Amino acid sequence: MALMISAARSWAGFEAQKDYKLIKGAEFCFGNVTEQASVDAAFAKPFDVVVSCLASRTGGKKDSWDIDYQATLNLLNAARRNRAAHFVLLSAICVQKPLLEFQHAKLKFEAALQAAGDITYSIVRPTAFFKSLAGQVGIVKKGLPYIMFGDGRSAACKPISEADLATFMAECVSDRSKIDQVLPIGGPGRAWSAREQGEYLFKLLGKQPRLLPVPISIMDGSIAFTDFLVRLFPALEDGAEFSRIGKYYGTESMLVWDSATQKYDADATPSFGKDTLEDFFRRAMLEDGMKGQDLGDAAIF
Repeated sequence: MALMISAARSWAGFEAQKDYKLIKGAEFCFGNVTEQASVDAAFAKPFDVVVSCLASRTGGKKDSWDIDYQATLNLLNAARRNRAAHFVLLSAICVQKPLLEFQHAKLKFEAALQAAGDITYSIVRPTAFFKSLAGQVGIVKKGLPYIMFGDGRSAACKPISEADLATFMAECVSDRSKIDQVLPIGGPGRAWSAREQGEYLFKLLGKQPRLLPVPISIMDGSIAFTDFLVRLFPALEDGAEFSRIGKYYGTESMLVWDSATQKYDADATPSFGKDTLEDFFRRAMLEDGMKGQDLGDAAIF
């Protein structure tokens, strides 16, 4: 079986990082995923499966449509031209309640993939990654307060490690039960609110929790202000979108959304893997567990 894994926006991106590792028996191809001709050239040899982990780094409007939709569509076009059998897509659980630009871009591609008809699919919608919850580890280590929106209970998640998510996605290549399925997935254990995460970080240090509640109205004010500025300066539209992203992650849970009850359901969110958030936080706080972790351009804190 030939497997093509989409990863690079451009060769220059890989050259700058110099951190990719060759896998025994694998052949690496490089190209600019925003250009169809470049994708076609990179994927010129026959292959059976595409695993796409493309995602916009910022969540800005243009970046979202360039990457979450168009670049991923370029991969699908190349896969169909090569008569590939299966497409595994890394999406996000938050698209089930779309309020942000990148969510709409991802959903538009999901719809295109499902409508293709000549290729099967597995659409993987993970909850939060461990590292996306680690933005305040350094802050707490320094003895500063843990920042949360409101009382810290308005949003929760069932986080999954990158390793467990990779294993789940690899299973989508050959597990027939995951074919032509939309697959929400979380890690093992219970759902965690922001308040519980902050309390646990201080517990690991043997200290009383210091939690700083930030009124959600501050985010509403920021959104209103940036929307006003965008009317005067359209180039600032991403600033308004970033404010919306901040509010979304502070108020919306990364769990399965029950449209009938209009509530998030932790019990309905599937669990997978063996890595727990407790173990990750313990390594991050008491060892050098954040070494090599890239929190990304869209890290809120």
